[in-house]
Amino acid sequence: MPLEIVRNDIVNMQVDVIVNTANPKAIIGSGVDSAIHKKAGPKLIEERKQIGDIKVGKAIITSAYNLDAKYIVHVVSPIWIDGNHNEELLLRNCYKEALNLAKKYNCESIAFPLLATGNNEFPKSLALQIAINEISSFLMENDMQVYLVVYNKEAFVLSEKLFSSIKSYIDENYIEERSYEEKTYDKLPSRLPDFSSLVSGRFRKAKQATLEEFVGYDYGLENVLENLDAGFSETLLKLIDETGKKDSEVYKKANIDRRLFSKIKNNTDYRPSKTTAIAFALALELDLNETKDFIARAGYALSNSSKFDVIIEYFIKHKNYNVFEINEALFEFDQPLIGS
Repeated sequence: MPLEIVRNDIVNMQVDVIVNTANPKAIIGSGVDSAIHKKAGPKLIEERKQIGDIKVGKAIITSAYNLDAKYIVHVVSPIWIDGNHNEELLLRNCYKEALNLAKKYNCESIAFPLLATGNNEFPKSLALQIAINEISSFLMENDMQVYLVVYNKEAFVLSEKLFSSIKSYIDENYIEERSYEEKTYDKLPSRLPDFSSLVSGRFRKAKQATLEEFVGYDYGLENVLENLDAGFSETLLKLIDETGKKDSEVYKKANIDRRLFSKIKNNTDYRPSKTTAIAFALALELDLNETKDFIARAGYALSNSSKFDVIIEYFIKHKNYNVFEINEALFEFDQPLIGS
């Protein structure tokens, strides 16, 4: 996926560019800066001294030396004072400058730490929001693999309001264990999708059939084949046409890379992963029933016995279709991320 949140030590990332939280002076600071200089070796500080001071909110690029990368982009993050000294603007500029430098040097991948949250004491939830917004905005116009590298869970914090809201929704809707009889019914969909209505007009409500009608239906193989509608790939392309958007707008909004979308587009029998199917449902801004019908084309369903599914349902019901923000929540709750 073009934007991925990972737990790792950033000095171990194998990418084209590693972003360093540098000291404005040509000296080795603490934290990420110290770790990067230690692994890169003594030649890095020599090159850094030749460059000289860096202004807050600005970035410069150097060789990566002993790191598993081509370059290091050094950014000077703002120190949090009270929020009234252009802290947010300066932090946004750090991400913009780093991404633009990576693009200028024809880099295909870049790894960021969560900038300004260490000794600079930037509020973590706000720093995370800024990082996601700036990176996702860049990816809507450019192709690059971006990693947001988190050393431990303490370094990654959702806003307290959002975390509490999602946790409450999980507590109310998540069913951890059910009886065998209850689980058996998961094999039977409660509704039969009618995609002729879904792909005509602006996502009109699909017609529904009751469980009783489903159970009473003759499901011989011949009848099943005769009643099959378009598969996932064909349905996806029809829905994209309905939006009037370019393919690239949709797959970037879904956090899907161009190569995977090409596979789906050119293979009518392609069966995506569940996270990929859901990513496209979110990018198309389908409501909950439409999402269930859509992912069923790839053989998937949403279940209250899956925390991942419950979180997806939460965001759809709240009409928040931002895949990057949803991935923040999934990461916080130790769930798979949406995308490739």
